[in-house]
Amino acid sequence: MQDTGTALRKQEHIRSATQKKQSNLVRSLKKYKWLLLMTLPGVIYLFINNYIPMYGVILAFKNLNYAKGLWGSDWVGFDNFKFLFNSPDAYLITRNTFLYNITFIILNLIMAVGVALLINEIKDKVISRFYQSTFLLPHIISMVVVAYLVYSFLNVESGMVNRLLMKWLHIDAISWYSEADYWPYILVIVNAWKNVGYLSIIYFASIIGIDKEYYEAATIDGASKWKQMTRITIPLIAPVITTMTLLAVSGILRSDFGLFYQVPMNTGALIPTTNTIDTFVYRAMIQSGDIGMSSAAGIYQSVVCFVLILVANAAVRKINKRDALF
Repeated sequence: MQDTGTALRKQEHIRSATQKKQSNLVRSLKKYKWLLLMTLPGVIYLFINNYIPMYGVILAFKNLNYAKGLWGSDWVGFDNFKFLFNSPDAYLITRNTFLYNITFIILNLIMAVGVALLINEIKDKVISRFYQSTFLLPHIISMVVVAYLVYSFLNVESGMVNRLLMKWLHIDAISWYSEADYWPYILVIVNAWKNVGYLSIIYFASIIGIDKEYYEAATIDGASKWKQMTRITIPLIAPVITTMTLLAVSGILRSDFGLFYQVPMNTGALIPTTNTIDTFVYRAMIQSGDIGMSSAAGIYQSVVCFVLILVANAAVRKINKRDALF
């Protein structure tokens, strides 16, 4: 009888908790109905653009025959994955994508936080906004335009680097688009130029939200600007830095297609250095026509990114709970 009573109490407790959650959900829906309505176009677009095409993942498990169609093509199981991972391209594209993104995350973080700290020291609001707009401008420029800007610098005959810098240093002109060794540095510079400004605005927004009383107290105590940055500003924006870094890590196997395909002008000599998973999928599908292997590479990338997103989300939740305790 006692066990039956305990079981009934547990069921009642679960039922009441479920009802409470449902009532909270209904209350939240009513409270935020207009905000939810504003997100409806984005949700519809996301569903059409991202979820409906997911039936195409079956391509990775078939040998596509255009005469038979998608569903009528022969089922090959994991043969496309085996062919992908047995080829030398699998290691190359994974290595390039991973190492480039690690470099981007570390360098962009350091530079973006540094730029945000410097902008925060500008007291004139007009000049501060001018710098913010200037730093943000590269982020909104199309990568096609960026590719031709880079070409104007690196062109062998008329590029500014060869005509001015190399000539001034008395160094022979370099054929940049046929020398793969230089491109890891070039791509890092281009990526930083394009994205650091955007990231710095995010960090700057979190910096201006810090209570000014912290700095006033530090100034009274005789703290220098450097100590104020290292002891007040950076620790207080650490949660934002952590969140942004974890979100970047969650997409560590995704790469900017324009950066790695358009900026090097799809030059064959640079493919070993500039080939990533995204460019490999494109080349395999468009140039070689191997849709099955390109689909397998895309699924491999998506699964790894999905796992990393879950890990990053769990880490962010853990950090937020820890911060809430303090």
